[in-house]
Amino acid sequence: MRSRVRGFTLIELMMVVAVIAVLSAIAYPAYSEYVRKANRAQAKADLVELAQLAERYHTVQNSYTGFTLPFNASPRGAAARYNINIANHTATTYTLTATRTGAQASDKCGTLTLNQAGVKTSEGTLADCW
Repeated sequence: MRSRVRGFTLIELMMVVAVIAVLSAIAYPAYSEYVRKANRAQAKADLVELAQLAERYHTVQNSYTGFTLPFNASPRGAAARYNINIANHTATTYTLTATRTGAQASDKCGTLTLNQAGVKTSEGTLADCW
């Protein structure tokens, strides 16, 4: 008597491939949004750190004039997701701006700003973005 070798049929294999395709179609956008959110959190932390450095400079110099940013990209040491600069730079005011770039360009929050009074703004809703 001959024993039959059992294996997967083509239909069974195609069903497994279809299930994997559906799961990955759901998971990849969620993962991408999570990565954008993590990059945004790093940019916010960098803005707050720079604001603290500006306040420390103001405490010593009694002016924001002359304050320079020690870094201008977030995250530091990796591919930049945000470009950081200082604008409206006077003796009594400044505005730190984090502009999305590269893979972060599709982030819903857009440009993040923080000024000397601690006012935070974004292109998205403030509760979701800050």
